Amino acid sequence: MAEGRERNSNLRIRRKMVPNTPDLLTQTPQNDHVPSVSQHKAKSNNAVELHSIHPHQNGHYGREERDVYPGSEEEETVFEQTSLTQPLLSEELPSDGETRVKESQVKLKEKDESSFMIALQVFIPYIIAGFGTVGAGMVLDVVQHTDVFIQVSEIFILVPSLLGLKGNLEMTLASRLSTQANLGNMDKKSEQWKMIGGNMALVQCQAIVVGFLASVVAMIMGWIPEGKFNVHHGLLLCASSMLTAAVASFVLGALMVLVILVSRKIKINPDNIATPIAASLGDLTTLSLLSGVSMLLFKAIGTQVWLAPTIIGIFLVLTPLWVYISVKNHYTNDVIYSGWTPVLSAMVISSIGGLILDYTVANYHGIAVFQPVINGVGGNLVAVQASRITTSLHMTGSKPGKLPSGALNGCPNPGGAFCGTTLNSRAARVLIALVIPGHLIFMYTISYMKAGHTSITWTFALFYLTAALLQVIILLYVCHWMIHFIWKLGDDPDNVAIPYLTAIGDLLGTGFLAISFHLLYLVGDKDADVGD
Repeated sequence: MAEGRERNSNLRIRRKMVPNTPDLLTQTPQNDHVPSVSQHKAKSNNAVELHSIHPHQNGHYGREERDVYPGSEEEETVFEQTSLTQPLLSEELPSDGETRVKESQVKLKEKDESSFMIALQVFIPYIIAGFGTVGAGMVLDVVQHTDVFIQVSEIFILVPSLLGLKGNLEMTLASRLSTQANLGNMDKKSEQWKMIGGNMALVQCQAIVVGFLASVVAMIMGWIPEGKFNVHHGLLLCASSMLTAAVASFVLGALMVLVILVSRKIKINPDNIATPIAASLGDLTTLSLLSGVSMLLFKAIGTQVWLAPTIIGIFLVLTPLWVYISVKNHYTNDVIYSGWTPVLSAMVISSIGGLILDYTVANYHGIAVFQPVINGVGGNLVAVQASRITTSLHMTGSKPGKLPSGALNGCPNPGGAFCGTTLNSRAARVLIALVIPGHLIFMYTISYMKAGHTSITWTFALFYLTAALLQVIILLYVCHWMIHFIWKLGDDPDNVAIPYLTAIGDLLGTGFLAISFHLLYLVGDKDADVGD
């Protein structure tokens, strides 16, 4: 009798906690094929941790609720496809012959963000990142006159490709981890370190491969038109590129992990700060490594001929290890197979920008100090927007391949992309508003440091700022379309979009900058920063 009273008491408590729910312990499912909870957990392959849902104070659950019927195709895939890129799921016991899956309510913090809040969170990392690109520009302005850059001018073709790695790898890593952090999937320590370890191995693998292929592309673009080949210069390009890519990616990847973990702790949206910080030291670190390693290897030509081949051999041996770790880690298993196309395509696009740089720097020496700045600023701002839009799509609970209701489907209206009332339009306006003030600060910093013999005139400022503003507007418009298009195709924009966007930004920035310097030359500005 005591047991019966206790059981009835428990049932009353259960009904009180879960309103409008039938007696789950006394009702027998009518469908014999309804899978049990243990069967569902087995299907999830331990990728999703199931939690009980408690109602809000108003007695309602999350915003979205959907039924999954036994034996349906959706029922077989829902547990397998929600572990990495969707909010964690909650499960109820079967009732009325159905299996009901409710998505736990996830509050999208971006919905509460005002324009001022977005600007406040983006501005400081953006300025820090900008000063990093200014430092990189000063380094490039100095090293362009060194023997290795004069004798092996193909290094200039490597510069945009290697600087673009922060967009291909580190910013993509930051976007992936920011999405996972906002979804709450990094709150569990064991899963957190699995995610970090797999992503770091993946970044190392991609960096080595991209570094090797970038050097090959540089040799093809630089030597085939002239019909020459120098084996020592080829080894120098290959070893410098691989070592720079691997070391820079490791340092910046570790920094990204730290930034996202800290931002999660102090309740700051990592989408707003992670990608700019990825670039704050990215250009300076990468360009310093490239120049230092290439100078060392250039001096070793003829005396230590074994040095460059040894560096190349070490990284080629390590590559299979990083591939193995990435394949075995379920957080990176898909990316190691599907993530190569955007990264390699972005490398080729950036190399075209490098070819433009190699040509124009010979005629306009002043372009070297501004090239990392204009490319870095454009890449930073568009990466913020790409990361924010991707996170907002994940927060809707929809899966790649099916756009949520009300989402962009097709080419965006420029007015809607920049002047609409949506959060994405508001963020785009904030990012555009940061372009002119930021570039004025960076431009006059370069002038104050007397880098590149640059004279800042009203004419120069007008041409330069017009090029920078046009670059960012085009990038944000393309970003608005590209993120939704990639999602509609069934791919995760966190893995695909930023490499393309930053590479397009490098190409646009270098091209517009070259046009600006040429127009300045035509209108009569022929001082040392433009041309003789």
